[in-house]
Amino acid sequence: MKMVMAVIKPFKLDEVREALTSLGVEGLTVTEVKGYGRQKGHTEIYRGAEYAVSFLPKLKIEVAVGTDLVDRVVEAIAAAARTGQIGDGKIFVYDMQSAMRIRTGESGADAL
Repeated sequence: MKMVMAVIKPFKLDEVREALTSLGVEGLTVTEVKGYGRQKGHTEIYRGAEYAVSFLPKLKIEVAVGTDLVDRVVEAIAAAARTGQIGDGKIFVYDMQSAMRIRTGESGADAL
């Protein structure tokens, strides 16, 4: 089992969700986060005053999947979230030791 975590632009959420649903992914977790990468934020002008925005709004998506599905999930997220502009985000994949469905007590791949 693997955990796929992606940080994407907020307006790309629906496209990413649809791409994952088409692969048979049944659930995901979305968290509103702020951060920056190579773009280091940007400056904005509000009521004539310029100020720096150091942290940009992003969404963090977490999906637990079986090892056999990881590559397709990563490709689907990358294709759906890509705009070609700086700040498209990142995808991280890490091992998941165990999972348990609280309601039924199922564990391992059955809990996904």
